[in-house]
Amino acid sequence: MKIIDATLEHDVKFANKMEKVRADFPILKLNVNGKPLVYLDSAASSQMAQPVIDRLVHYQTSQHANVHRGVHYLSEIATSEYESARQKLQRFVNAGEDREIIFTSGTTDAINLVMHGYGRKFIKADDEIILTTLEHHSNIVPWQMLAEETGAKIRVVPINDAGELLVDEYEKLFNHRTKFVGLIHVSNALGTINPVKQMIALAHKHGVPVLVDGAQATPHMKVDVQDLDCDFYVFSAHKMYGPTGVGMLYGKAKLLESMQPFKGGGEMIASVTFEKTTYNTIPHKFEAGTPPIAAAIGFGAAVDYMLGIGIEEIHTREMELLNYATELISELPGVNVIGTAPSKTSVLSFVIDGIHPHDIGTLLNQEGIAVRTGHHCAQPVMQRFKIPATSRASFAFYNNRSDVDAFIAGIHTVQKFLS
Repeated sequence: MKIIDATLEHDVKFANKMEKVRADFPILKLNVNGKPLVYLDSAASSQMAQPVIDRLVHYQTSQHANVHRGVHYLSEIATSEYESARQKLQRFVNAGEDREIIFTSGTTDAINLVMHGYGRKFIKADDEIILTTLEHHSNIVPWQMLAEETGAKIRVVPINDAGELLVDEYEKLFNHRTKFVGLIHVSNALGTINPVKQMIALAHKHGVPVLVDGAQATPHMKVDVQDLDCDFYVFSAHKMYGPTGVGMLYGKAKLLESMQPFKGGGEMIASVTFEKTTYNTIPHKFEAGTPPIAAAIGFGAAVDYMLGIGIEEIHTREMELLNYATELISELPGVNVIGTAPSKTSVLSFVIDGIHPHDIGTLLNQEGIAVRTGHHCAQPVMQRFKIPATSRASFAFYNNRSDVDAFIAGIHTVQKFLS
């Protein structure tokens, strides 16, 4: 009995803690079409926490200057804060050194950096690149561009009807021509959590480096790049309660040192003459020009905020919401969930018989409910399921059961008007 009472007490305290967190997100007080905002589009871009907003304002009003090389007070402060953010991200993903952290404009920019810096230098005609059916377009198109330029070939890992990668088929794709693997950690379209550690180990058996797109993983779970043993890992701040316009590339130092720069300009050089330029050391070799200073500092503040709540607590809350929503939506006639892998994060993609996803999104918006509709920059996934698009509700820890109830009621309304 005492054990049961202790469990209930813990659950109540946890629920109260998560409800208090909602107050950190001022935008959740917004009304849309006369209804309280129900924001279920965090997989596209999460909302920003007040402590992150406050940190950005403090930087802009008290610390702003350009970084590196300046000897005046503000430049030294800005440089210190910018490099401190790099160290926070190093610790967040457990990179071995802070020089393995490169600031980029986002996940897409980071993937393109690797394609240009590593791919164009080391991948040649008839080499093969392995991607998966679940990839976001940002981890398909750059490699297609490289393949068109070099004559390399792309091979694709299939998925099953639940939206899980077929790892046995993945292993069969390797041969002496395989030179690179691009692998999404969590599917943005389905929420599937892929067995990336296992897949990285299989690639390394063949001496092949692996890039992991972690844009949908880092907001929801602990990521340890040394434990995964990935060669590159990329993600963005705006899906982690931080600002837009900044992301990060982790790369093993030895690989980063071997790569050619993606962009040329200031900061990424050691010396310049009209006869020859020598490049700076990492990470600066890949951060040409004035970096996203304020956004990077905001990124660090977002990491601080998440760690203050606790990654495990975030994961627990979001899975609770996903399970609750999945149970309720599964009871609705004519509604089909797309992506039913047992291992998922807080993404719920669905279709309703006879109703286009865009119409679903439009009617839900009239109820103040924000979901994402379309192919989610994952058209190969849609093609696999023979559908043009889905509606996607994605949950964050600032959501609650009332949001889920409003969402389900909104689907009832959609069906009433359009079925």
